[in-house]
Amino acid sequence: MNATWSRFNITSIVLGFAFLYLPIVLLIVFSFNESKLVTVWGGFSTKWYVSLFHNQGLMDATWVTARVGLISATVATVLGTLAALTLTRYTRFKGRVLFSGMVFAPLVMPEVITGLSLLLLFVAVGLDRGFLTVTLAHITLTMCFVAVVVQSRLMTFDRSLEEAAMDLGATPVKTFFQITLPVIMPAIVSGWMLAFTLSLDDLVIASFTSGPGATTLPMKIYSQVRLGVTPEINAACTILIAVVAIGVIIASLANKRREVQRQLDEQAAQRG
Repeated sequence: MNATWSRFNITSIVLGFAFLYLPIVLLIVFSFNESKLVTVWGGFSTKWYVSLFHNQGLMDATWVTARVGLISATVATVLGTLAALTLTRYTRFKGRVLFSGMVFAPLVMPEVITGLSLLLLFVAVGLDRGFLTVTLAHITLTMCFVAVVVQSRLMTFDRSLEEAAMDLGATPVKTFFQITLPVIMPAIVSGWMLAFTLSLDDLVIASFTSGPGATTLPMKIYSQVRLGVTPEINAACTILIAVVAIGVIIASLANKRREVQRQLDEQAAQRG
């Protein structure tokens, strides 16, 4: 029975991972296809990457997406970290339940509802749709995810470290920047990367809040896919996958190095 269940589990895992990652592998492989037909292999070639970089529409959409992602992820990380600190350190204040609900509402709100609500808001205040509105919408969407990541780290934070620092004469501000911030920095970096990835991936909310000159890469790809998939789209998606993968690897290595350094410092302190 154990052997049967073991084979069943292995088969299920293999099929599950194949279902998830085989389409991505095929997309990457056919981005190097010589043929213009995305389903017929015509030989190895990198000409579609060259053609991609000469496609002004895709390049403009990529630049808009990168700027929106960097700005929205940075602002969302700052606001999400402050929200997490507020919810963790101040457990009792008037309006806490309302504040918590407003911070985490985008987590459970359908993106169509969020996009439509933001569109109505921008129209009501007379704000023209464009780069600014897309950025504000992505900040609204991603801030809650940063707050969740940072709050989970703060919940397990040892407050005695801060108390010891303040007992030794450090001010609350100095304690935060020298004690608290370095400890929660891996969570903040993870939250930033999650916010940046969500911004890169968003299509629904951007479709509601974008305007002339603010077409994001997912919107551009979706509009072209409706007319037929081209190898240039495969090349663009492959580059996007590579950028995200490299970012994840760098962040993982940095966090691992920081953890090893922390352990070495603790061992040195114990020996001293």
